[in-house]
Amino acid sequence: MEKKFVSVVVYLYNDEKNIEEFISTVLPEVQNSFEHYEAIFVDDKSDDKTIERLKEGVSNGRYTGMISIVKMENYQGLEASMNAGRDIAIGDFVYEFDTCIVNYDAGMITESFELLSKGNDIVTVSDSKGGRLSSRMFYGIFNTYSKSHGNICTETFRIVSRRAINRIKSMGDYIPYRKAVYAACGLNTKRLYYTATGGKKIKKEKQTYERMTLAMDSFIYFTNFLERVSTILSLFFLVSTVGLLIYALVDYIKNKSAIEGWTSLICFISFGFFGIFLLLTILLKYMSTMINLIFKKQNYLVSSIEKVGHEK
Repeated sequence: MEKKFVSVVVYLYNDEKNIEEFISTVLPEVQNSFEHYEAIFVDDKSDDKTIERLKEGVSNGRYTGMISIVKMENYQGLEASMNAGRDIAIGDFVYEFDTCIVNYDAGMITESFELLSKGNDIVTVSDSKGGRLSSRMFYGIFNTYSKSHGNICTETFRIVSRRAINRIKSMGDYIPYRKAVYAACGLNTKRLYYTATGGKKIKKEKQTYERMTLAMDSFIYFTNFLERVSTILSLFFLVSTVGLLIYALVDYIKNKSAIEGWTSLICFISFGFFGIFLLLTILLKYMSTMINLIFKKQNYLVSSIEKVGHEK
């Protein structure tokens, strides 16, 4: 057994159907692999029987690690909730489970730690199918225009070293998108793939809008995608303006009949759009610079922390 102390941080939101399998599959693997561990379950204001099922699953005394339940004051979303759980974790290494759905072999938990021990600070575990089409499209655009050298994809869970956690905290108080920050922190990262079992799909309807908003925020924080789009549109309207000016000049020289005011109106509109998108490009560049200097601070709201088990 490994003597390192590990923390297991798990995100919960209406997971009464999945939490029992997670407890009976993941916790025994962690307990058999590490002498000391803690499990932190972050409840994002579930309105079903998730917590009841969780307490029933850990109340039999089979688990020797400290087990805590962090209850958020209101629905905070995945990223803020997991930030809260990670900030509370005290382990030398931290497992981050963005979902408690288990569609992988429990041995991936030990395998990921072994890979981390070979000179890496971050190891991610992903389904080999790569997630939904919309997710693959997002990651494709993100990785193409990302300011970091590391690529990201759909991840089921990850394990990070304390050095990685300290590194990302030094980058700013507000961590808007953990996997993107981990990719940008400059530490060694490896990825493991598995073939999903059981036919379970990792998807939650309430998080759809949240993920779309996060995607747009991530484009602003971590890529120059919007800046590129704005620049291209600015160049397009600049070329259009120059072309129309040339056309107006030729039309004036040749004395061709045309609808009065049409040429000047189109030139004015094209030049106006060019100015708008040029200004937008400058603003996006300014925002990008400011974001690189400092992340804004976000305070998550924790309702309570309950200890439902203790290390023996």
